[in-house]
Amino acid sequence: METYNKKLVVITGASSGFGMELAKEFANAGYPLLLLARRIEKMEAMNLPNTICKKVDVVEKEIFEEAIKEAESKFGKTDLLINNAGVMLLGDLASQDAQEWKKMLDVNVIGVMNGMQIVMDDMKERKSGTIINVSSIAGIQPFGNHAAYCASKFGVTGLTRVARGEMAPHNVRVLSVLPGAVKTELLGHTTDQNIIDGYNDWKESVGAVNITAKDIAQTIKFAYEMPQAVSLREIVITDTMQDA
Repeated sequence: METYNKKLVVITGASSGFGMELAKEFANAGYPLLLLARRIEKMEAMNLPNTICKKVDVVEKEIFEEAIKEAESKFGKTDLLINNAGVMLLGDLASQDAQEWKKMLDVNVIGVMNGMQIVMDDMKERKSGTIINVSSIAGIQPFGNHAAYCASKFGVTGLTRVARGEMAPHNVRVLSVLPGAVKTELLGHTTDQNIIDGYNDWKESVGAVNITAKDIAQTIKFAYEMPQAVSLREIVITDTMQDA
């Protein structure tokens, strides 16, 4: 196994949005990377150095774990796992297709739990490591047409808090980042055009259009690069003009 100056960073949902910007930020800083998403061509097109790209659905734990083990055999143990993969399917609770609820809960919650479980024992044994879960401001407060999405992101916030308590005695950090409205592809998953239009109108009305995915990525990198003894437990980050 080759020796690298920096430790392995694993990023899920790395084919767009926050994940893609995270990949660029960490690659530019010289970290070896494992990038995971369902659209492998988007990740490979970035052509980042010391990077392995794998087509992985985080719900499929065995494939997820195989990808991490392969990267670790080349780059060493995972020092940072960023559970970023997520879907946002907005809809009215009374009429939304239950399959959309299931998809969000599977990817946004079970996928995060899968990732944590894959790396936790190694991190506990080494008494070092960081897990950062990308939740949402919708993981601490309600929004209209966000019922199932809020349920999934409140779940991420809660499970991150529990995992933090379990891992703190082992000197392992478990952090959550809770972004507000940011321009990414995430809204494109929603199937109700009226809800999409309403959401975009809301963003425009409050002026929440200037914050970028790169801002979120830089914040996450900052939290990770603080000393291991420093835990920025929960970071709520929004556009300055977003007041809700």
